[in-house]
Amino acid sequence: MNGVTFRARLMHHPAVRQLREEVLNAPLEPILHASVLRLKCLGAFSLIGHPLFFWIWHVWLPQPYENLWLRLGISALGGLLMLNVFAAEPSHPRTQHLFNFVCFIQLPLFFSWMYVMNDRNAVWIASLAAVILIYFHLTDWRLAATGTLAGFVLGTTMATLMHPKVSIQPETHLVVLGFAWFAGLMLGLSGANLRRERLNHSLTTIGIMAHELRTPLSTAGLIADALMNEARRSPEAARAGKLEKLGQRLNVLTRSMNHHIDMQIANARLLQLAPYQNRISAVELITDTVAAYPFRSTREAECVEVIAHRDFVFRGARTQFAGVLDNLIQNALRSLQAAGSLFNPGDLRIEVGSRGREGRITVTDRGIGIDAATLPRVFEPFFSSDHGTGHGLGLAFCRRVVAAAKGTIQVKSEVAAGAVFTITLPLDAQDQPSSIKGVQA
Repeated sequence: MNGVTFRARLMHHPAVRQLREEVLNAPLEPILHASVLRLKCLGAFSLIGHPLFFWIWHVWLPQPYENLWLRLGISALGGLLMLNVFAAEPSHPRTQHLFNFVCFIQLPLFFSWMYVMNDRNAVWIASLAAVILIYFHLTDWRLAATGTLAGFVLGTTMATLMHPKVSIQPETHLVVLGFAWFAGLMLGLSGANLRRERLNHSLTTIGIMAHELRTPLSTAGLIADALMNEARRSPEAARAGKLEKLGQRLNVLTRSMNHHIDMQIANARLLQLAPYQNRISAVELITDTVAAYPFRSTREAECVEVIAHRDFVFRGARTQFAGVLDNLIQNALRSLQAAGSLFNPGDLRIEVGSRGREGRITVTDRGIGIDAATLPRVFEPFFSSDHGTGHGLGLAFCRRVVAAAKGTIQVKSEVAAGAVFTITLPLDAQDQPSSIKGVQA
């Protein structure tokens, strides 16, 4: 009984809860600080670096073992990160899988191999220790911790089997490598904690602002109700109609502000997303979200057109995906307003379709568009193109929610030509989509 009580207390201890949250529940970040430029620079460094180091260790400062063909193969593998099919979409699962594969092969596996093949000399023990720290800087600390251990065991085992006469592992080297691994682990944990703290601070700030804003909004709502009640008591009065309209507009404004406050709080919970797996109908989700959206005017609502070519069902968190659509609709309406649009029907179009094993949701607007310099960074946390009025979490939230459902979100845009956001999602195994001609909202 005492053992059970002690275990229960231990599991509820703040430090244990935080560790469990960090290890088990925190989303993986396969590519830290992902961007098109970062991926291309890493690919270029690999493509140039391996031939360069072959020359250094084979010609200038000769080492016991070098292999040109192996270097060229590793170099070409890293060079794949420079290709637009991968680098242009850092959030795409294929890019993240390739990045993880390239990092594992190039860093712990290759350097462990070279370390043994060079008879575990001083150059390669130093190189391997540096690689461990680099690996923790490039990817999630959990992936790096696992990858370094697996790469070291696999690389040293393969090299030892090929050259059984190499020297035995010195204990001093194990101490050095263990220190480098532990240092990398601590740095990785610290970096993850800093990123999470930054998001928590944003959430706290937004929460305080929300609390301060809701009080006057509640007052405004009461004033709106009072105006409409007054108009209904004396419908024959000359100004009754104007009071009714004023109250309705004030109510719409209040609902809109409360809705956007809730949405921004949801956005700020970027790394605290609950892993729900509801079965979601794409058409039903979009129809409900558009119907519930607090448009500021009738013309704004009428500019949204929903076209369902074919419905599909996918797995995800319904509330979170409603937040994704809210963000995309809000951004599109802002873009249309900035472009001076009169909110004509079809200015904001949401399409649903499916093909094969994938479903697709496309949100298209005829707004001001996104310039080429900004486009690669729109999904980065804390990056905002809204001239300082946004916190830069909306589209990062969208990407995280879609990625949690094993999908992707992409954007295509040109200045003054609007923007197209495309969400691609795997169909649920039980989904049997039916053709739908079209719906307008």
